[in-house]
Amino acid sequence: MRAFSLEGRLLALLVATALGTLLAYLAISVWPLPEFGDWLGREFGFAFQAAWLHNPAIAALLAMIVLLPLCMWLARYTLAPLQRLLRSLEGAVASYRDGDFSISIASRRRDELGALVRMHNALGATLREQRQHLTQRELLLDTVVQNTPVAMLLVDSGDHVVYANIAARHLFNEGRNPNGLYLRELLEGAPAPLREAFAGEGDRLFGVEMEGHEEIFHLAQRGFRLRGRPHHLYLVRRMTRELSRQEVATWKKVIRTISHELNNSLAPISSLAHSGAELVRRDDRERLLAVLATIGERARHLHGFIAGYAEFAKLPAPRPQAVELPEFLSRLALHASFRVTGEPPEQGSFDPAQMEHVLLNLLKNAHEAGSTEDAVELEMQRIGAQLRIEVRDRGSGMNKTVLENALLPFYSTKRSGSGLGLALAREIVEAHGGRIGLANRDDGGLRVTLTLPQA
Repeated sequence: MRAFSLEGRLLALLVATALGTLLAYLAISVWPLPEFGDWLGREFGFAFQAAWLHNPAIAALLAMIVLLPLCMWLARYTLAPLQRLLRSLEGAVASYRDGDFSISIASRRRDELGALVRMHNALGATLREQRQHLTQRELLLDTVVQNTPVAMLLVDSGDHVVYANIAARHLFNEGRNPNGLYLRELLEGAPAPLREAFAGEGDRLFGVEMEGHEEIFHLAQRGFRLRGRPHHLYLVRRMTRELSRQEVATWKKVIRTISHELNNSLAPISSLAHSGAELVRRDDRERLLAVLATIGERARHLHGFIAGYAEFAKLPAPRPQAVELPEFLSRLALHASFRVTGEPPEQGSFDPAQMEHVLLNLLKNAHEAGSTEDAVELEMQRIGAQLRIEVRDRGSGMNKTVLENALLPFYSTKRSGSGLGLALAREIVEAHGGRIGLANRDDGGLRVTLTLPQA
């Protein structure tokens, strides 16, 4: 059986109050109180002014006075459960605010308040379940973070260490928890390269002498806000083994590439030398000259291949200087065909010899990609404190795999390519403190973007 709703209960209370007031008014003004007053006067001589009771205003006032305590009791009786429930809800909400979701409210009401209580209890159960899952995830995350080989330090805006995992404790504080220490105090006894890495900005590699050999570390640092306050996260990763594996893999690739190129050149030379000896025996000078010319061409190719590797290995540090860009472009146009777009700045700052080498290589690639000469474009722009150089063509572009690997040393899609052209360009640009990027153009072709910082 469904109970009355709150609206029904309040309506019943108002109706009962109105009926009680009407009955009290009739009892005072009509019957039985006036007859009772007359009887008292006749029997005992008690002077009772029954005429007052017939006055509607006085009768109504007396009825209100008589029923006021009863109405107060009824109101308190009706609102008492509601007040208790509201106090319970208030306490539960306060507990939720403090992070305690264990409180449930017991109630058998079947009205709107009962539905509210059931919804509150369901919300509490959901929050408790989510809190339990969150606690389990936090425990798992803390276990992973604590046992990761990457040393993690979290520092607040006051330079205090607020979190350090096991790797960080062993690396910085001999296994002890450094929480609460100043970062500068923690680094006082650290090796100089480590202190210098923390003093700088951005990610970097550095070496530290440990136990008689050098260990290579990578430092990554990021700033973010935690609970509305700025914090700084430092991640120190030991890279020696990984770099050693990468070094071995690179050397293997270099050896395979050199071995392949040497075989491609030495095998024909060996065969041609044998044929030349036979031609000498036969005194066939005409064919012998052709054989010697082929041997010379293969030797020159092999010499150029080795020279390219030597150039990559012995690249000197750039010497940036002020460069008049219109004059620089004019010199560049003597060696390659391209079209200048836009209005180049008057002056830039870079190593002119090295950048000329980079741009000539990029322009050569643009022509070899199948682009027409008038579609090869070069543009220079000054954007803030950077010089942006773009080389664009309308050739075949690059697929996704080639785009991802084109800047790596020894990667080439050409049969006779060494894979050093773009790698050398990247090395030169990054030595200037800049960046190089490759991207396909919407209507076909490739865009190579160089960004160089300007003094």
